[in-house]
Amino acid sequence: MARFSVSIMLFFNAFLLVSLTAVRPASAEDPLAAFIEEGNRMADVLRAGRSVVSNNQSLINDPAIGDKHLSSHVFLQKVTDAYRKAHGTGPLDGDLNEHQRQLIKAQLQAMAEVVDENQDLINTEGMGFKGFIPAVFARLVNERFGEKMGIEAAVKVTAPADLVRNRKALPDAWESEILEQKFRSGDWEHGKPFFESVTSDGKTDFRLLIPEYYSASCLSCHGGPKGEMDVTGFPKEGGAEGDLAGAISIRLAQ
Repeated sequence: MARFSVSIMLFFNAFLLVSLTAVRPASAEDPLAAFIEEGNRMADVLRAGRSVVSNNQSLINDPAIGDKHLSSHVFLQKVTDAYRKAHGTGPLDGDLNEHQRQLIKAQLQAMAEVVDENQDLINTEGMGFKGFIPAVFARLVNERFGEKMGIEAAVKVTAPADLVRNRKALPDAWESEILEQKFRSGDWEHGKPFFESVTSDGKTDFRLLIPEYYSASCLSCHGGPKGEMDVTGFPKEGGAEGDLAGAISIRLAQ
């Protein structure tokens, strides 16, 4: 796997400069609905970011081009466009409360930082596959988001243990139970998320797990023949389109 070189971040878009001290909505008629809305929007923003990385793989991996002109400013505009295409509005549009807006801004800022820090890698001339793929991008963004939000919120992409390629993505006990007992069960509705409030060590979190499935574009790395090495150097899982690939896990402090 290619090493990620780090360049100094030169700027942030003004609209992303925010205080990262989490503030809960002062009141809400339906707190659970607010948590679900927050979690779903966060997952959708992450998906939009991954789609931009996926759609630009040929550009990122083109050894004949140096400067890819894929700065954080350009990247975030592409994320906004992808989100708007999928949902009809931008990620920060709509009647968001203060906390919801804060979470999305922190995600977008994390994306900007990750893209800026990997400019040297993205723009390396004479190098083909660079390893800056959607899964790696999502992990780096989620880690940076976690650094910003601390115990207030976390996003993670995980999967059943037998499908996990990076140990950092291994499911915790709660995630593993949902993945195995619900998402992998034959009677679980395709695409249906699972959520509940979980109390541990005197602290209560809202937890949301959203299943994800292999699309046709995933199968070049995760399809067949099972065991064959893919471009990243991992053995293919032998998955088929529509099979459970993993899940986006959201945790929000209550």
